[in-house]
Amino acid sequence: MNALTLIREFSLFRLKQSVILGVKSLWMHKLRSILTAMGIVFGVCSVIAMLAIGEGASYEAQQQIKDLGSQNIILESVKPTSKTAGGDQQRSTILEYGLTYKDISQIRATVPGVEVTIPSRDVKDFIWNEERNVDGAAVGTVPWFPEMRNRKVLEGRFFSELEMSMRAPVCVLSKSLARELFPLSEPIGDTVRIHTSYLRVIGVIDDDPAVAAANEESEGSGEKGDGMEMMIPISTLEDHFGEVLIKYRSGSFEAEKVELHDVTIRIDDPDRVMSASLAIRHILERNHKQVDYRMTVPLDLLRRAERTKQIFNIVLGSIAAISLLVGGIGIMNIMLATVTERTREIGIRRALGAKKKDIVIQFLIETVMLSGAGGLIGVALGLAIPITITHFANMVTIIEFWAPALAFTISVVTGVLFGIYPAFRAAGMNPVEALRHE
Repeated sequence: MNALTLIREFSLFRLKQSVILGVKSLWMHKLRSILTAMGIVFGVCSVIAMLAIGEGASYEAQQQIKDLGSQNIILESVKPTSKTAGGDQQRSTILEYGLTYKDISQIRATVPGVEVTIPSRDVKDFIWNEERNVDGAAVGTVPWFPEMRNRKVLEGRFFSELEMSMRAPVCVLSKSLARELFPLSEPIGDTVRIHTSYLRVIGVIDDDPAVAAANEESEGSGEKGDGMEMMIPISTLEDHFGEVLIKYRSGSFEAEKVELHDVTIRIDDPDRVMSASLAIRHILERNHKQVDYRMTVPLDLLRRAERTKQIFNIVLGSIAAISLLVGGIGIMNIMLATVTERTREIGIRRALGAKKKDIVIQFLIETVMLSGAGGLIGVALGLAIPITITHFANMVTIIEFWAPALAFTISVVTGVLFGIYPAFRAAGMNPVEALRHE
């Protein structure tokens, strides 16, 4: 037992001496040591920063898709591009296209798993509050719109089923529209006008998540963003504006007959969303002679976004790995030069009884200290850069808990791998030849 204790203490003493010698050697060439470690610093820093930026961008994209609802299927009417007539004749005809109530009734009757639908119809025109006006849109929809589309009512309330059945002249303004029309007063209880229709404001709803970020950026530039809309009962919209929507432009007019501008369909089971989307597409293809609709399946977009995130992380990780590879090559190059410079020192140590493994450990300790110090500095910079980007650029960055640990581990492993060859080259020197070296 005493012999084992002595051997262990002697080994620890030799290791301690090797670490002290390594520190002295690196300290004697401070500038060279710092420049050598910089390759590892930038490699580790780029790994953490790139992954944080990539995770943040992916999170924002996926969050926007999730806001649409992973169990939802969104249908939109699209104006056909083909023209049946030209010139003034085309402008004077009624253009009929888009989704119909027939489509929705067939979808509800034949597609299994349809839980609820949200039909909506838009009327684009100037919305007035006394002398103030905004170019916006009246969106005719149903009372369960906020829950289905993840829109939060900020003030007041949303209209009820009773108000929809009574075709009540009430409306709910989006946050952006309320801010533009009522900059100095409360909108609740006041009246707004679109065309010749007067509507009482009963609530304020949050902006569509897809345009909320654009509105925040536009505040600094003084420009108006999107999202200027007000929600009214779809029955009220049909009662006030009829089936044909007419827009006057420069002495002529455009007349459109669109029953529904968009429809959101919720499926009861996420596993049935994709099969339901195929069935809905089949119904629409059969009912429409031309493609005057667009289908969006957020669940499919979410899966694509997750796959894109994986590819993005692989690309960024590869770029950062190249930086670490360059740093490792730099360490090997400097250590090979160091071996040549310290040939006589190696010969003296061997003559005094140092073994080959002592020389190997000596040089490996120096490379690990270089790469480890560079890794720690790189981790600190890698954590600081995403925080700085988030603060000054208002961009989401996400630092995964495993990223700093992984980057630091890779830096140490890089130091060991690229330090092995110089260490064994130093240990393999002939002591006699090394002593003769000048």
